Amino acid sequence: MGYVKDSFKAKADAQSKEIKSLLEQHGNMKLDDVTIAQAYQGMRGIPGLVTETSLLDSNEGIRFRGFSIPELREKLSKAEGGNEPLPEGLFYLMLIGEIPNHENVEHISATWARRSHVPNHVFDVIEALPVSTHPMTQFCAAILALQTESKFAKAYAEGISKKEHWSYVYEDAMTLIARLPRVAAYIYRRKYKNGEHIQPDGMLDWAGNFAHMLGYDNEGFRELMRLYLTIHADHEGGNVSAHATHLVGSALSDPYLSFVAGMTGLAGPLHGLANQEVMGWIEEMNTELNTNNPSKEQIAEYIKKTLTEGKVVPGYGHAVLRKTDPRFLAQMEFAKRHCPEDPMVQTVWNVYEVAPPILEGTGKIKNPWPNVDAHSGALLNHYGLVEKEFYTVLFGVSRALGVLASLCWDRALGFPLERPKSITTEWVKKFVAKGEKVA
Repeated sequence: MGYVKDSFKAKADAQSKEIKSLLEQHGNMKLDDVTIAQAYQGMRGIPGLVTETSLLDSNEGIRFRGFSIPELREKLSKAEGGNEPLPEGLFYLMLIGEIPNHENVEHISATWARRSHVPNHVFDVIEALPVSTHPMTQFCAAILALQTESKFAKAYAEGISKKEHWSYVYEDAMTLIARLPRVAAYIYRRKYKNGEHIQPDGMLDWAGNFAHMLGYDNEGFRELMRLYLTIHADHEGGNVSAHATHLVGSALSDPYLSFVAGMTGLAGPLHGLANQEVMGWIEEMNTELNTNNPSKEQIAEYIKKTLTEGKVVPGYGHAVLRKTDPRFLAQMEFAKRHCPEDPMVQTVWNVYEVAPPILEGTGKIKNPWPNVDAHSGALLNHYGLVEKEFYTVLFGVSRALGVLASLCWDRALGFPLERPKSITTEWVKKFVAKGEKVA
């Protein structure tokens, strides 16, 4: 079965017993009360999901299995001579719940390398689309084409026991993660580099090989990919891409179908577009001010102008976080090491200095601090990956780690079909009028 898979099964069995005991003893305990506003306004803040892989704290930021971003950068294995964590190690941590040793990480990396071959019909599907097709549309089409390889779908059709679901979901998840960099790089080279494709290098780690296939063999860019793919991997279960993957998976759709649901959600402007919007905002500011290195005073005036026009400053604010996103700070530390003189990077830092006080001073913004998207575009831009439409595909490759690890846990713990209760506005009106629960 493979020792990582065996370890996961042992952990899942133990936790399944623990959850059963919790439900028997405390299943009727209320977690929270739901207001009418929450029902109408996106269910913000309602505890209604269990996601084992990560937890977002409004003050501390994202924690993966209890570990903060700075702790992960210190504790997770790194490539030889590198400073950034390998995403393989984060996947192991999310799956098993323990910091892996270097052997564990190499095992995951070697497994993904062995499974990375993409069937030709997947490339045929991509090629059937116009080159002008948005990269996320091509990415989603390719994932659907990969679904022909689903071991879970085949096994379910043959009548496997519910107790075996997790095993086939695990196999699909490992294969899908292994193949996503090849698919994503193929789309990038097809759309932006005249179809001049680069074959994978099996001697490189997962993120390093992705950088290589994209066409960026600079070691700094490989390090950026290792960091980027680690810090974007998961953000607990309520965000659109994670929730959509979980929801569709709860219907026992295989990991390919579940993951593509998450990716169509990620493609939405309110989820995966933010770093593009940050870059667009900075570029528009530079054009208007006729400079590539605006002063803090100029930035401050442009922020005020943006707000006066009824617009937001992209990259600032978050639905949950109430402090500077630790993922932003990790990227800032990376930039200080690799590209401190880059004008775009310096502008990002200057915005960070002047934006929060201005935003806070409006009295309307609870969280005036930057999120992960406020910095990532500038780093990609520094290394020459300037095609902003492709940034969401990078996000998608990373997010696969978290949502597919979670999907393995969903099936291992036997989570049921997700089916929340909905109500009508007429129901709400009667409820308000009576001041009591309506049958």
